[in-house]
Amino acid sequence: MKLTHSEENYLKAIYLISEENKSTVSTTALATFLNTSAASTTDMLQRLHSKELVMYQKYHGVSLSEIGRKLAVMTIRKYLLWQVFLVDKLKFDWNDIHHVADQLQYVDSDILIDRLENFLGHPYCSPHGVVIPSSNGKIIEKCRHLLTDIPEGESAIVSAIKDDSASFLQYLNKRNIYLGAKITVLEKIHFDESIDVIIDNQYKINVSRKITDNILVTL
Repeated sequence: MKLTHSEENYLKAIYLISEENKSTVSTTALATFLNTSAASTTDMLQRLHSKELVMYQKYHGVSLSEIGRKLAVMTIRKYLLWQVFLVDKLKFDWNDIHHVADQLQYVDSDILIDRLENFLGHPYCSPHGVVIPSSNGKIIEKCRHLLTDIPEGESAIVSAIKDDSASFLQYLNKRNIYLGAKITVLEKIHFDESIDVIIDNQYKINVSRKITDNILVTL
């Protein structure tokens, strides 16, 4: 099914919000996520509903139909593979890739995307740690934990981030925290819930609860 760029973005947004919250997506949440008006969001949901891509009822939110979910996953697959290409091959910073990857995801060629995946060496996740769906739409998650929950004395590897805003990514860059970095928890400070950690056995820093709640790690 041929979709417009706007339709692809709506399906992708509905999928991402619903996966995060494990619930039906409200019109308000979707409009906020996409920075659109409530009226235009409602119009698009009615259009997607008429195409049987979503299940939408006014005042009750929206969820993806089976075919809508498949199309959303394939859109996300393209988007994430282009992110890997931009960072690994063109050396973009990980906080500068959203807009460009958004434009590249509109290239409608399954052969190109499959060859891109082969060229990149079949990457498991995006530069922000998001798992890339396979060509058949399957998503296999590794066991991840919040850095907040890692006990004192334990080490873990940064595998994903929950907040991919430019300001958060810039913060991580300044503190040498990146995907694949080894973080050892030295001490948990009960007063303010911050944590003293050491990065790659070299850099000792203190990070706040707000930061540790947005970093996912694997043991």
